Amino acid sequence: MDPYTPRTRAGGRKKNLGLSAKEYTKITGTIASVRRHRHPQDNLDDDIDPRGHPSREGHSKSHNDSSFIAETSFVRAPLNSRVVSSTNAPKVKGKGKQESLDRVPLEIQEAMILEDLLFVLTGIEGTYITFHPDYSQDDDDPLRGIRFVVSPSLDSSLSDLVERVLPLGTYYTAIFAFVEHRSHLDYGLVNHALCAAMREMLRDYQTLLSQLEHAFNTSPSFSLQKLWFYVHPTVHTLSLIYQLILELATADDPSADLSSSSSSEDEEDEEDAARNEALGLGGAKLKAVLSEINKNDMGGVPGGASGISVKGGEVLTIIYERMQNMSGDPTAGKVYGKLLKAAGKPYVEMLRAWVATGRLMDPYEELLVKESKFIDRGILEMDYTDEYWERRYTLRDGSISSGSSKRHQAGVPPPRSIGGRLPGGACVPPLLETWKHKILLAGKYLNVIRECGIEMSRDPTHAVDEDISMDDERFYKFIEDAYSHANKTLLQLLLKDQQLIPRLRSLKRYFFLSQSSFLTHLLDLSSTELRKSSKSASVVKLQSLLDLALNTDAQGEDTLFRDDIKVTMAESGLYDFLLKVVTVSGVVKAEEGGEEEPAKKEKEDKKPMLAIDAMTFDYTVKFPLSLVISRKTILRYQLLFRFLLHLKHVEQALSSMWIEQKTTPWRCSVPNHPEFTGWRLRVCLLRARMLSFVQQILAFVTFEVLEPNWHALEGKLDKVTTVDQLLKDHVDFLDTCLKESMLTSSKLLRACSKLIVVCQTFALYSASFTKSANQAIAASSDKAEMDASKAKRWDVLGKFETNFNHWFQVHLDCVQFYASSDNVSLLPLVVRLNSVKAA
Repeated sequence: MDPYTPRTRAGGRKKNLGLSAKEYTKITGTIASVRRHRHPQDNLDDDIDPRGHPSREGHSKSHNDSSFIAETSFVRAPLNSRVVSSTNAPKVKGKGKQESLDRVPLEIQEAMILEDLLFVLTGIEGTYITFHPDYSQDDDDPLRGIRFVVSPSLDSSLSDLVERVLPLGTYYTAIFAFVEHRSHLDYGLVNHALCAAMREMLRDYQTLLSQLEHAFNTSPSFSLQKLWFYVHPTVHTLSLIYQLILELATADDPSADLSSSSSSEDEEDEEDAARNEALGLGGAKLKAVLSEINKNDMGGVPGGASGISVKGGEVLTIIYERMQNMSGDPTAGKVYGKLLKAAGKPYVEMLRAWVATGRLMDPYEELLVKESKFIDRGILEMDYTDEYWERRYTLRDGSISSGSSKRHQAGVPPPRSIGGRLPGGACVPPLLETWKHKILLAGKYLNVIRECGIEMSRDPTHAVDEDISMDDERFYKFIEDAYSHANKTLLQLLLKDQQLIPRLRSLKRYFFLSQSSFLTHLLDLSSTELRKSSKSASVVKLQSLLDLALNTDAQGEDTLFRDDIKVTMAESGLYDFLLKVVTVSGVVKAEEGGEEEPAKKEKEDKKPMLAIDAMTFDYTVKFPLSLVISRKTILRYQLLFRFLLHLKHVEQALSSMWIEQKTTPWRCSVPNHPEFTGWRLRVCLLRARMLSFVQQILAFVTFEVLEPNWHALEGKLDKVTTVDQLLKDHVDFLDTCLKESMLTSSKLLRACSKLIVVCQTFALYSASFTKSANQAIAASSDKAEMDASKAKRWDVLGKFETNFNHWFQVHLDCVQFYASSDNVSLLPLVVRLNSVKAA
């Protein structure tokens, strides 16, 4: 049976509900007799007996009373006692207004206290049940309710029952004040729905009170025991709601607990106060300072450091946690379950709109999803951090993905000082904790589709009833279906409509040089321009030469996207940039190196960078493909391309040196100078080793790293089911390529870069070596001149051999170490480099 409605009486007792004339005369006569024998000092305003005649103590005031009050019809009216008599005598509040009940018969005491209780249960002060002496309407928190005390002169047998009923008045006033306070717009839709549910419960409670008042006025057998019998279930129900609003209020305003603790501190005994004063710990100044510190710690705002009121997901979390903590109480489960369902209804509606259409309608910031409106798709053009996808829509609690423990700290409010929960919408309801990432992604996918101009409506196949709550399995099936639908729709858009796979193939050709005849053509055409400094080279001229090279070597799908490839100049060298990224302890090592390292670094920085070292490609794509081929991924493509370009350029330079060494000075016979013949052989051998090293590195990166990983990526893209997995697979592919190409280890990178620079510098000495060879042949008849040039020739060659052998051994040792520990994919490179060493 509903706990808010009094139980129906048995049918045999209905005839006793009314009062006979004899019974009525007897009761009214008894009340009048009691009032005639009151003490003169009580000075009551309503000294009129039920028959309409003034009593002895009040006969001087009877002339001022309105004549209608004495009417019998009014006296017998049910609401007569609620009308205040308009007398000129001053009104007295509190205990001064009470009559002593010592001489009043027990039956009359019960009748009077019943009348008072009906007032008190609606928050109105009675005659014998008054406000607590410490209660102040201006100072006390209305959310804690009004405390009542009963007259000490009441019979103890009645007083015990009254004390059991009195908390109802406190609960009712507190809940009523909470409903009025939290119905304000700023508290959001969840609080509004919670207040509406509480208001509905209070309406049932008020219906119960009206039924009890009717029984009190019509039934002579109605007693205090019956009143307790009827309201007993309601006491427990309202106490549950009262405890809930107290938790909501204290979570919202930690100062409430501080004030209560300070009031308890004020009750310390005089001895402790004297001791604290002697130690310099007492006094009003110190208390003021401490309270100011506490206020500053809370940020001076009601919500603690965050200033966010309890709303949205935090309200649902508090209700759910209370329901779980009191799961052994069936009434608590029923009450809190009803409140959770009602309060969660607007939250569920906002979630359904988000996952079904991609629209975030959250005017009061209650939902777990947050929108950064200042980030739009236009930022993708110059966005290297991929802010649109990562930060346009995020979770308010800062969590990034289901498989990561990392969190976005920017924009995440600090947790509450009480309970440690995140405030407001940042607090994810426990029921949605495992679903929050799917909720976020489903809306993000649909939002991307909407940004493309495709309007999304709710999928009719996934429609659910309007009356659905968070504890309903249908709700989570709806989220799962919406997530799957959004995934399929966006994948279809990317893979089919936007031709993602052909785009990635074109990136492979242009950046990974899978069919790089165009690059050889470009390097031949632009050799003069690429020898200039990066600031002097003409990007426009290089772009036209690239277009010419692509036009003469266009194949298949590549012709569709060749206009998207552009030539740009990087601001820093490839190896310097990579070392800045991968070297975590660079500052410490620079300090250990003393003064020589910074001076050397400064000298290198002043040296202008050549165009061949700065040239790279850029690739332009439009939304929504820019989500997959973002600036972040294009940067990875550029790093790999610049590494391959550098290797190609050095290979081409060493090949040109080999062609030059087929000329006469290197082939003619000089039998009288075996030293010169040995020098020529050593130069050709060093050039062959360098060329072999560069070609082995290039072959390893292209055939052992890029091609296998590309085929693995294609296999994953054929089976991909979610957009997020597509993005992850693409980035993982690029990261794996960078790692296996030795571009993420500072030791490998430093050794490899030194080797390639030695090879590049050696190739630049090709003309110098040929000149030395010609001079040696010309001076073969003059022994003195031959000896002078001999020392210089061997000195230059010796330096190149020493540098190459040293860094080659360092690089080989690093590759062997990482191949056996961290990067197994380097094992084929170990075999390749050993062949170079053997040569």
